[in-house]
Amino acid sequence: MKHHRSFLLCLAPAAAFLAGCASTPGVDEQLDTTKYTIESTGKFVRLDEPAQASVTCTGLQERILPDGRLEVVANVKNLEKRRLQVQINCVFKDEQGVSTGDETPFRNLILTESATQAVQFTSVNNQARKYTIRVREAR
Repeated sequence: MKHHRSFLLCLAPAAAFLAGCASTPGVDEQLDTTKYTIESTGKFVRLDEPAQASVTCTGLQERILPDGRLEVVANVKNLEKRRLQVQINCVFKDEQGVSTGDETPFRNLILTESATQAVQFTSVNNQARKYTIRVREAR
């Protein structure tokens, strides 16, 4: 009996070590998908609480036109089960993130229930390389 207990005591550290190797990923090891959303890039900003609860951006496409101007298309999605009216604009910025003075006026965007709509913006000059698309509740 004494040898049996000693044997079990010797196995305990090995069992603990092996159990640690076979553990499932913890909270710290899971991917943080919110870290890389469009909203966290600063390219799409919801300006007020109603917009924060009601709309999101599901994708951005950007390209430089042959004349050097920046064109951006945002896919704006209605998260509500009702028709929404929001206002949207784009502020174009240079390579350092400073406004080029090229800011589109806010325009109305009507989104039907759970719909996604593409909204296009084009800079007026060839200095724009970055941008921020802003959305707010319609006034």
